[in-house]
Amino acid sequence: MITNTSLEYKGDLYPSKIVSYEHEGDSIFFNTDNKVILKVTILRDSLIRFRFTTKGYFSNDFSYAIDKTQLHGYNFLELTEQETYFEIRTSKVKCKIQKADLRLSIYDLNDFLILEDELGFHWEESYEYGGNIVKMSKFSKDGECYYGLGDKATQMNLKGKRVENFATDQYAYQKDQEPLYKVVPFYIGLHNKQSYGIFFDNTFRTFFDFCQERRNITSFWAEGGEMNYYFIYGPQMQDVVTTYTDLTGKPELPPLWVLGYHQCKWSYYPESKVKEITSKFRELKIPCDAIYLDIDYMDGFRCFTWNKNYFPDPKKMVTELAEDGFKTVVIIDPGIKIDKDYWVYKEALEKDYFCKRADGPYMKGKVWPGECNFPDYTNPAVREWWAGLFKELVSEIGVKGVWNDMNEPAVMEVPNKTFPMDVRHFYEGNPCSHRKAHNIYGTQMARATYHGVKRFTYPKRPFVITRSAYSGAQRYTSSWTGDNVATWEHLWIANIQVQRMSISGMGFTGSDIGGFAEQPTGELYARWIQLGVFHPFCRTHSSGDHGNQEPWAFDEEVITITRKFVSLRYQLLPYLYTMFWQYIEEGVPMLKPLVYYDQDDTQTHYRNDEFIFGNQILVCPILEPNAVGRRMYIPRGEWYSYWTNELFIGGREIWIDTKFDEIPVFVKAGAIIPKYPVQQYVGELEFDELTLDVYYKNGKEQSAVYEDAQDGYDYKKGRYSYLSLRNIGKEKELIIQLHKEGKYTTPYTKYKINLIGLPFKVTEIEIDNEKIEFDKVSFELNNFLIVDKEFNELHIVGE
Repeated sequence: MITNTSLEYKGDLYPSKIVSYEHEGDSIFFNTDNKVILKVTILRDSLIRFRFTTKGYFSNDFSYAIDKTQLHGYNFLELTEQETYFEIRTSKVKCKIQKADLRLSIYDLNDFLILEDELGFHWEESYEYGGNIVKMSKFSKDGECYYGLGDKATQMNLKGKRVENFATDQYAYQKDQEPLYKVVPFYIGLHNKQSYGIFFDNTFRTFFDFCQERRNITSFWAEGGEMNYYFIYGPQMQDVVTTYTDLTGKPELPPLWVLGYHQCKWSYYPESKVKEITSKFRELKIPCDAIYLDIDYMDGFRCFTWNKNYFPDPKKMVTELAEDGFKTVVIIDPGIKIDKDYWVYKEALEKDYFCKRADGPYMKGKVWPGECNFPDYTNPAVREWWAGLFKELVSEIGVKGVWNDMNEPAVMEVPNKTFPMDVRHFYEGNPCSHRKAHNIYGTQMARATYHGVKRFTYPKRPFVITRSAYSGAQRYTSSWTGDNVATWEHLWIANIQVQRMSISGMGFTGSDIGGFAEQPTGELYARWIQLGVFHPFCRTHSSGDHGNQEPWAFDEEVITITRKFVSLRYQLLPYLYTMFWQYIEEGVPMLKPLVYYDQDDTQTHYRNDEFIFGNQILVCPILEPNAVGRRMYIPRGEWYSYWTNELFIGGREIWIDTKFDEIPVFVKAGAIIPKYPVQQYVGELEFDELTLDVYYKNGKEQSAVYEDAQDGYDYKKGRYSYLSLRNIGKEKELIIQLHKEGKYTTPYTKYKINLIGLPFKVTEIEIDNEKIEFDKVSFELNNFLIVDKEFNELHIVGE
């Protein structure tokens, strides 16, 4: 019988008053009389880490999310003590910490209140598991909006939502369903034209409540671990996203072919079926760079094996596919079949590399091969072993990419769809249960896969894609949004998910075009293709249980639309490659929701559909059947219709007429858009001309084109070409200025310049201050000219 009521129910506990503090370098420690310690670390003037412990000391400081190669540093740090609070000041913000209870508030240097604790940090002891359930609550300001959190199938603005982060295999998930495959505990707050970010780096199951439970309170909590979060100050959303992406890391550049179109199905087999599919793409002139092999290519679903009945000579097949421009990508899952004659299983067993239950036996669960054991990817030795397994697939057979699936980890025929929580993990020398390791399991598998593919692909670049991920996974892998459904609602979901992933640090993401589960109509498939070609990762994928989903599975009109839009993607490859360069160099997301693009315009705060592709192309998908147009919001500025070149003034919602073979696409006035000729696969053609679509603007606009050898690592040695383009428009003249950086020489020698929207008739052309006869630059009356690429300034004068 329990007689001590404080043990019978303790409830929430809170820090008490500060009794001492220490300032050590970039960190300040505040100690309370009930053993709570708050450690405040100034990483940058706009990036502050808050870490709490309730036991009087901190455990080992380790995170899988943080990119340890990033260098941080601040310009100014000052700590002052006032009567009721301590104040920490940097060159960007001020943080006040109350002496009575550690509650904190953060201001800009003009004393504008950005973020303020309500209850602040508090906790509840977990008697079932030990440790604490850690909690944080903050006030929400009037009109405050919330964005981010990665893979969420809900409205872009999270105000009024509660979400859960626990990587889960959610086959055929629906709108607003929680949780999903990925865990990105990072959100962006916006109020009064000021943006900030919170990254709650805790790998346990976490929750975020954006004013759902209590109208003016935002809270986040975890079922274990520490209250450990980073505050990121903007004030622009661009600054918040870039800082977060720097903190958790950026990927390396993919080979250009990865940005092409990919075709996948569960499953293409035998070999004759694979070649039938690839041949049909070439016959119909629909560009495609990659073909995927799902689990049926394996011998009894055993990873790193081949079913020789279906694929008698894998190396020969992969070589022949490559000769036709197709790169082969294969699936690899974490479940290793329990089979004493299976070499991968025997090696892992001998090395003791499988995850174990708390009392010693190996974790056993049913996946596609039947009963399986699962490698512990939180052990560096296991990751090194796993990486080595890719030698035959990549270096001998010639596979170009690897697709990690089922790595939430997913387990069949169990209620919670995953490992029991008592499973143990090495966790980089910080042993823990699956409660802590679950959300990072998929990322560590992708990490091991990445190092293996990279080792055996070198000197070319690797390609890895994963279904499950935690913050920081973008350093190793691309991703897709999981097992979606062939419905119009899921087309809407896919549009939002990829935008949200892009501003959550994981820009290289796409959806299963057409839907994985069930069967799309031709109209739905066409509309999905029209959206998917504007996503960083572009792949059709479907379940074999629900019919065929290749472009020719529908009618001739759908084939034509697919060819048109996939060809457009291939034309825009230099633009897309430049987007990726800016992502890896500066942390700039490749897709930008309208609120990211113009947070000061309150009309953007609740927009879901429209997004900016790169920096200068506006896209709005058609999300309903039988549409002959739609209403959409054009952001502030001037925008040309891509299809008609008609000029629109933004800052308003308007009706746009569309056809079945179009969606609303606009180009920012002043933009210079680079284009390649249409190729059936990357590298098919040698061409001597880069097209530049130049959109007139009365004013100035910057554009860029990044190019390199399209694969390999010479770009890291300076062998790239970064072309800065400045477009200066005046009433009767247009000036294009070029500045090139890098040591790479592009193979073409000319620019074909399309002049769009010129308000005058061209009468004179100067190149580098020298007047040029029209015939010497192949000037045509429909306003395009072909010029040698070696110039610095092109001056076009009119009347």
